[in-house]
Amino acid sequence: MIIDIHGHYTTAPKALEAWRNRQIAGIENPSAMPAASELHISDDELRESIEANQLRLMRERGLDLTVFSPRASFMAHHIGDFEVSSTWAAICNELCYRVSELFPDSFIPAAMLPQSPGVDVATCIPELVKCVEQYGNVAINLNPDPSGGHWTSPPLSDRYWYPIYEKMVEYDVPAMIHVSTSCNACFHTTGAHYLNADTTAFMQCLTSDLFRDFPTLKFVIPHGGGAVPYHWGRFRGLAQELKKPLLKDHLLNNVFFDTCVYHQPGIDLLTRVIPVDNILFASEMIGAVRGIDPETRHYFDDTKRYVEAAHIEPDARYKIYEGNARRVYPRLDAALKAKGR
Repeated sequence: MIIDIHGHYTTAPKALEAWRNRQIAGIENPSAMPAASELHISDDELRESIEANQLRLMRERGLDLTVFSPRASFMAHHIGDFEVSSTWAAICNELCYRVSELFPDSFIPAAMLPQSPGVDVATCIPELVKCVEQYGNVAINLNPDPSGGHWTSPPLSDRYWYPIYEKMVEYDVPAMIHVSTSCNACFHTTGAHYLNADTTAFMQCLTSDLFRDFPTLKFVIPHGGGAVPYHWGRFRGLAQELKKPLLKDHLLNNVFFDTCVYHQPGIDLLTRVIPVDNILFASEMIGAVRGIDPETRHYFDDTKRYVEAAHIEPDARYKIYEGNARRVYPRLDAALKAKGR
């Protein structure tokens, strides 16, 4: 079985974006603010948006199940206030849940949180609880920079974040540490901000004792961990200079990396540097990089090709494809076992 732990609803019906544009316009003109009930997307529209896109490619590429969350760049937590983010998150999470209900063998939902800059993160807890208890979500996406590229929030090790961590531990759900759109002109959203954030999140964990307070907390750092595998010696050396334990003892029980790097040398490096128990298969299919690589004539995001070509043992490939996902996402494993999978 091949489990893709990094899928976003990037092909949602256009009505969703149109409603969002009205919501954003309503921030300046409250009389124009739409109600959530004004968004109408039928099951047939959802089916069409999935069958012609994610599901088609999953079948073509031999993928079995995708952990499916709202479009990351659309989270845009820097827009509006908590009420805006709360309404938007609820709408997006419900759509992913509906997709999982329409295609229960192919998709399982993960939640975005209604984060808002400067707002107590405890306000996100009701949405997290709803998504886990009512929608069967198996993970959350946690934005370490809801300001949109200006980094006004405390580091992930700060007690500011602890209410979310406590609930994550209670429900045994991991968080993918995933930023959203950058509104800082210095940082391109997908080419800089995403990768900067991956590296920054890892370093914040390295310099802290967060996992001493939360020994079972689990973070997935996407996009292959940003710069981390490429500079693994630097991080090992920094840990040593900071009098931290060895990385394999300090972080690798709690921090995991996905395979969204989009080229063979990147996967080869990832699988040589990072212990295989800490690598999870992911494609971010129809996401940041959608085109065809002129060198290989295959889609950049056809990640399975890279894993198949990597010089690793069959047991390692099984862990990357399935075993690690079941271990890091216990609710996913429980759901699969309940279905006899």
